[in-house]
Amino acid sequence: MAAMLQSVGVASISFPLSEHSTKLPAFAVCSLPVIRSERSSISDSIHGTRRIGKIITKAVTAQAENSASAASKPGHELLLFEALREGLEEEMDRDPRVCVMGEDVGHYGGSYKVTKGLAKKFGDLRVLDTPIAENSFTGMAIGAAMTGLRPVVEGMNMGFLLLAFNQISDNCGMLHYTSGGQFTIPTVIRGPGGVGRQLGAEHSHRLESYFQSIPGIQMVACSTPYNAKGLMKAAIRSENPVVLFEHVLLYNLKERIPDEEYLLSLEEAEMVRPGEHVTILTYSRMRYHVMQAAKTLVNKGYDPEVIDIRSLKPFDLYTIGNSVKKTHRVLIVEECMRTGGIGASLTAAINENFHDYLDAPIVCLSSQDVPTPYAGTLEEWTVVQPAQIVAAVEQLCQ
Repeated sequence: MAAMLQSVGVASISFPLSEHSTKLPAFAVCSLPVIRSERSSISDSIHGTRRIGKIITKAVTAQAENSASAASKPGHELLLFEALREGLEEEMDRDPRVCVMGEDVGHYGGSYKVTKGLAKKFGDLRVLDTPIAENSFTGMAIGAAMTGLRPVVEGMNMGFLLLAFNQISDNCGMLHYTSGGQFTIPTVIRGPGGVGRQLGAEHSHRLESYFQSIPGIQMVACSTPYNAKGLMKAAIRSENPVVLFEHVLLYNLKERIPDEEYLLSLEEAEMVRPGEHVTILTYSRMRYHVMQAAKTLVNKGYDPEVIDIRSLKPFDLYTIGNSVKKTHRVLIVEECMRTGGIGASLTAAINENFHDYLDAPIVCLSSQDVPTPYAGTLEEWTVVQPAQIVAAVEQLCQ
């Protein structure tokens, strides 16, 4: 199969359109509320002119900006899933070795429409619909990468990739080392994850805690349309296998992004809000819970510094360390489970490298170590909420 896929490096091969896949997941619904990113200039943050919409507890819903003022800004406005698609499409245009594979990624367009329209443009071999066999098509992607392609694997839900854990761990992460450097595995593994709206325990996995211990892979988490596109393009161009985590509740987040091409570093954190009193480290959906809490904290006289760590492996200890040296207090907010999560690894890294700069123990707010309930009210109780963030900062700064 890898040999057949290699042919797309020469030409895009098209076949007659087939009937779309019969696997139509019940959760493949794109009717999430439109969300607006809070990304703005640092100077706006300092002078308090940042515009942050009202955020509800289960998602980050904000009012759309006035259409006239939005139209006057440079760039173009996209939803997060559209930004991912634009980045993927640009890389497929740029490099004929880039291909996509996964369940329903072809003519159905993906469970959250990230690959919509790509099969018609690039053909059935560069956008390959696969059977419901995660272990098999992930292994096929790794083999294709070994022969010179740059595959992008979509997990219809990140939880399904547990079925491909052996391929991701023993092959994707380690083959470069075990082959003595003879092979590189430039593969991107991506898909929706996190706690959604009553998707149940099996569809609410946060696999970053599972994958972080695998040698040889990088992990990044997008949180805005801007960084989603930039990280997607950078991940595809990387010679390393990269796992890109997308949150199911952020796909309809809207933001204006530049018209010109850009890439983002896979190893850098983002300074979301500079501050003086406490460093809050977060990523993905929790970025918006933190920013809602930050509004309350500012009204109470606190000045939190918010960093979206973005690179889950490796950590950007340069940015994190400079912030710790300034504020001397750290709060970590994650949606990952508390036991063995990203927060636990980040706590260890900070204590090992910046212990002497801390004036208080590191506090980590994580999801409870329980299966995510289906009932909406119980689901909400398992995930960190803004009020808990406010209370934790107040306790840290006493």
